[in-house]
This record gives sequence, C-alpha cells and structure tokens, in this order.
Amino acid sequence: MSIYCAAGNIDQDLSAQLQPLLTESLAKLGERRRVLVVPPDHSRIHSRAGDLTRYAWEYYGEQTQAVLPSLGTHAPMSTAQIARMFGAIPSELFKVHNWRTDVETLGEVPAEYVREQSEGKLDFTWPAQVNRLITRGGFDLILSIGQVVPHEVIGMANYNKNILIGTGGREAINRSHYLGAVYGMERIMGRAENPVRNVLNYASDHFLRELPIVYVLTVIGRKNDGGLAVRGLFIGDDAECFHRAAALSKKVNFEVMDAPIRKAVVYLDPQEFHSTWLGNKAIYRTRMALADDAELIILAPGVEKFGEDAAIDGLIRKYGYRGTPATLEAVRANEELTNDLSAAAHLIHGSSEGRFAIRYCPGHLSKREIEGVGYEFGDLQEMLWHYDPKKLRDGYNSVESEEVFYVSNPGLGLWAYRGTLNDGQR
Repeated sequence: MSIYCAAGNIDQDLSAQLQPLLTESLAKLGERRRVLVVPPDHSRIHSRAGDLTRYAWEYYGEQTQAVLPSLGTHAPMSTAQIARMFGAIPSELFKVHNWRTDVETLGEVPAEYVREQSEGKLDFTWPAQVNRLITRGGFDLILSIGQVVPHEVIGMANYNKNILIGTGGREAINRSHYLGAVYGMERIMGRAENPVRNVLNYASDHFLRELPIVYVLTVIGRKNDGGLAVRGLFIGDDAECFHRAAALSKKVNFEVMDAPIRKAVVYLDPQEFHSTWLGNKAIYRTRMALADDAELIILAPGVEKFGEDAAIDGLIRKYGYRGTPATLEAVRANEELTNDLSAAAHLIHGSSEGRFAIRYCPGHLSKREIEGVGYEFGDLQEMLWHYDPKKLRDGYNSVESEEVFYVSNPGLGLWAYRGTLNDGQR
C-alpha cells in the first residue's frame, strides 16, 4: 500500500503543477501496458478530472486502452460534453457505463453488517458490483480520478465510491443511497467515516484487493477573486490517500455559519445541471445552514427534467419530494419504489421536511410540473432580474435592502449553521 503524492494545503494553488505531479507519480508505478481511466462525468467538471485524464492519456499514449466515465445513474455524456471536459482524447476510447446491464457482482457485504451500520433500520446484503470492463478488461492499471468534497450520500465524495457506485449496478446504488437516507443525511455529510463509507470499505477490503486501482484525488477550493484553485492532489492505492484528501477538503469546502441563513439563492450552471437529480445539491449542501422558515431560491436555467434516468424521472413525478415519513410509507406500499431505493433516497434528500421553503426556478419545466413534485415555483427571468448571478458574490449580499446568501455552485462545498453540528464536527 503506497501514497505516491500528497501535496497541498488550504492556501496553496496547485493548478499549474497538476501535470508534473501526476507524471512524477505515474513514473513511480513502473511500466504499465493496459491502462483504464475512470473519471467522473461532466457533473464534476470542476474537479479537474478532465485535465488529469488527458495528462494520463498523454503520459501512457497507446497504453491507455479505455476511458470509462463513472456515470452511476446519470445519463451518458454527449460528444460535446466529452470534448469540453476531456479535450483532445480520441472519442473512440470512451466507453459508456450502463448501471442496469453492464455490471457483475464480486461478492456481498453481509446483511448482519448492514444491519449494524444502519442501527437496525435495514436488513439486506449489499452487493459489490462493478462494470465488467474493470474486471474483465485485462488492465494492469486502473486510474480512478475524482474530487473529494462533502457529499450527501457518502459524507465525502470519491475514493472507492467512484468504482463501487460510479461503475456499480442497480442494487448497489439503490441500497447504498437508501442506507444513507435512512441513517440521516445531516449525520453523514462532511464525515469521512460513516455507515455508507464503512459498507464500501468492507467491499473494497474483501472484493477489490486484486484489482490494480490507483486513486487520483483532488481538493478544489474557491479563491478570493471567485475563481477556483486546486488546493490538494493525493495519489495512492489505499484509504490513507482518501483520508488525507478528506481532511483537507473539510478545511477547504466546509463553511460553518455563526447564524442560520434566512434567505439563500443558489445558481445551477446550465452546462452542468440539467435535472433536479443533479441540481438538488442546492438543497443537500445548504440545508444544514438554513433557518427554520427560511427561503431557498434555486436559479436553474438548464433544468429540464427531474431524473437523469427516464424511469426515475417518472417515479419523482409520481411520488414527489414529500419528506421522509411520506416517502417511507410510499416505499412500504408500492413495489415500484421498493425496487428503486435510490429514487426513494433522492426523494428524501430533496425534501425540506417542511422546515424551509424551496422555490425552484427552472428554465424548462412548467409551474405545474414543479408544484406537482412539492416545490414552490419561481419565474426564472423574474428571479434572475432580482438576483443577478453576474452581480452577486459568494456569501452574504444586500439585495434591495434584503440580506441574501448566495452560492454560485453548490457542488463545491457544504454549508452548515454551527448550532446544528455535533460529534465534534468543526
């Protein structure tokens, strides 16, 4: 077990050093003949994984046999999205992960362990599933690339999640998401160790050890001028690499507020967010900072659907974001939701539980559609006039004598009111 790179701190910007740091680390691995790169998709474009994938391709040349974006349940990337994120890498190298058909199960985490981690709430096994290309492609190096940042399902994103969920199958994704939802999102977000991560770690220890996986993990922060900086780069083949990245991410990406936010405005970049499935990061990442009876306004010019997957889109439209009790009852009463627990988990995550108002301002969904899933509707053009993203800065702003907290990209951090935190978390 080795760490090949552990660079950065809260004040450093490694943006210009990414390629030499990666090249130096890859040289330590020795000769590799068949390389698979597993980066995230365009919904994590700010991770710099696109650049790192291209640098790896430039380093290995023809030894780079395939690039498999870890889509999870997301829609396949378009040709334009691939070009924007990965640049000159030949398009024929890119493979599409189908979470319903392309996987094999390597083993199962016992139900007893899942039951223990869920505090007795769940009683099922967890299948360790990966795309067949990973296990059957004959690769002597699998580069898993991505960003460590607070996450609503797994506490801190990436590491073995990129493989076991990003290239995982239906049951693995469904059950992991549901475990996180029933355990409690607020108890998980920003924590490197939690029940969902523990289940994935069990699977890694028992079923992934023979795979030649090396993790390339970035930590991205915002500069004073609003731009983005690479605060850390961690490369290694075990959990220590992840824990070092997570420790830095907690310092860089976790903003603790001294007072709860009364009104928040969150902007969703239309090139990044096309669905509430992705766009609800605006809710997940700010909920712990919002006051009771607060208003959350989501400016979503690119949002045109609810689910990335057509079947899940239909479930969201049918059952809506009604809160935990209503969702759990719907799971008990409806087989279609029981069979798609990731959708059920998403419905829980995307609800305010009646605690604050969510006003969605989509570019391509109607008032009827938005209100049909339980949100309040906001006219996008009217809201953009009042809350112009070009004029607002991240953090508190005064808009027409009203104090508004603005978030330009919810995927880059986690916000929480100090009074909501426990267990010694900041």
